[in-house]
Amino acid sequence: MEKVIDIEDRIPTLKKRRKKRTNRKFIVLILLFFIVLAVLLYFQSPYSKINNVTVNGALLAEEQYYLKASTLATGKSMWGFKSDDVEKLLLKDKWVKEAHVKRNWLQGVTIEIEEWKKVAYLAGDGTYYPLLENGKRFEQAGDDIPIDAPVFIGITGEKTIKKLVKQLAQLNPEVLALISQVNTNSNETNPNAIRLYMNDGYEVRAVIQTLAEKLNHYPSLVAQIPNLEKGVIDLEVGSYYRPFNNEYNQASIDLDQEAANQEVKNDEQKE
Repeated sequence: MEKVIDIEDRIPTLKKRRKKRTNRKFIVLILLFFIVLAVLLYFQSPYSKINNVTVNGALLAEEQYYLKASTLATGKSMWGFKSDDVEKLLLKDKWVKEAHVKRNWLQGVTIEIEEWKKVAYLAGDGTYYPLLENGKRFEQAGDDIPIDAPVFIGITGEKTIKKLVKQLAQLNPEVLALISQVNTNSNETNPNAIRLYMNDGYEVRAVIQTLAEKLNHYPSLVAQIPNLEKGVIDLEVGSYYRPFNNEYNQASIDLDQEAANQEVKNDEQKE
């Protein structure tokens, strides 16, 4: 036979449970109140404001330019902006390849900028405009003669410039660093012919379409030249060399054949 518990016996237990529930609800409400109060106090305090903005990766444009473009500034709310929106503002500039914005604990913001690499300069009106690997021109020109990238002289036409910049961007860095100047050498039969003046004293004649493919072999081609005598390296069709002193009176040296002969000699020595 089941034992029957009188309701009067259960009342104290029920009262305790109700009291516990009431206490829990009260504690939760108190916690919520203090959390809301803390949040309100935080947003009213200086700790919710931007204390510093750091810009990394600025090479073409100055850091202050990117700060202004981002619309971020000290004193503004740390939570009053979306990182994606700021990044879109920075990416509007055609020389910016990537942009990343992140908040740092507690009051800092970091802007990481990756600019398109500079591969050449375009000379015009007594100034030099940097040309970027995406084919765009950086509009903030300078008067000083650049020494960190080749200069385009007489190269005109947006399509031609873009094709040439694309080729230069494919060159090995050590080869690109050897180019001092790129001049047009176009004619009726070949409008894409160019002339390159190298920092080591040689002159290279080539066509835009095959420039990167052929010029990347430049160090090995120079190594085939007898006594490293300065002259013209013609890469328009094949690979030929003519010394400056006898450019029109002496037969050209086939550098491709010279390289093949050297390989045969090396193989014979190994045997």
